[in-house]
Amino acid sequence: MSEREEKGGELTEAEKEELRKSEKGTIIELLVPVETYLSAGVHIGTHSCTRYMERFVYRVRAEGLYVLDVRKIDERLRVAAKFLARYEPQDVVAVAARPYAYRPVQKFAEVIGGKALVGRIIPGTFTNPHLSTYLEPKVLLVSDPRTDTQAIKEAAKVGIPIVAFADTDAKVDFIDVIIPANNKGRKSLALLYWLLARQVLRERRIIPPDGDLAVPINEFEMRLAQ
Repeated sequence: MSEREEKGGELTEAEKEELRKSEKGTIIELLVPVETYLSAGVHIGTHSCTRYMERFVYRVRAEGLYVLDVRKIDERLRVAAKFLARYEPQDVVAVAARPYAYRPVQKFAEVIGGKALVGRIIPGTFTNPHLSTYLEPKVLLVSDPRTDTQAIKEAAKVGIPIVAFADTDAKVDFIDVIIPANNKGRKSLALLYWLLARQVLRERRIIPPDGDLAVPINEFEMRLAQ
């Protein structure tokens, strides 16, 4: 997804105000202001939507672009962080086959004390103990179910629970915890992984419930080639 596309899916002021409220109409406190979510494009979906992902959609634009509900993104980030925080840091492995996710995944792993695997996953990484690259994660975090298929297949085979960022077009077979989000945009991935890392540390009580990371969001953003 291009930077131009990341800026699509504009919402009206009324819609932004609606996203600040729960279904009951009460003001909710998001992990970051709604404008921060929107400016990073975390809500921008694709022009297709699988049946399971329909529950996370806020609306469909006239040209057919699916727009995700930032309240549900926020909610699922919290759920995923609580789940990941149950595991020892070194038992969490985050993977990314998509280049824009390389740096976010690496910084996430660095911040929470986990492991990162970016690029092609060597077959047998989670299933063949004779490989020099063999790992035994207790939980797997994937950036995109459509591209991280090798990691998902192996994790499912050996019974490792899987947390995944999933766009509207995602197939979610074998995924245990889904975080709906734009997992293709550079700025979106940076914010999502930064927020997830911060929330994991909050859940572990390493930082206060309202504490921030020492690492800024831009450190999670993949650098563009010069």
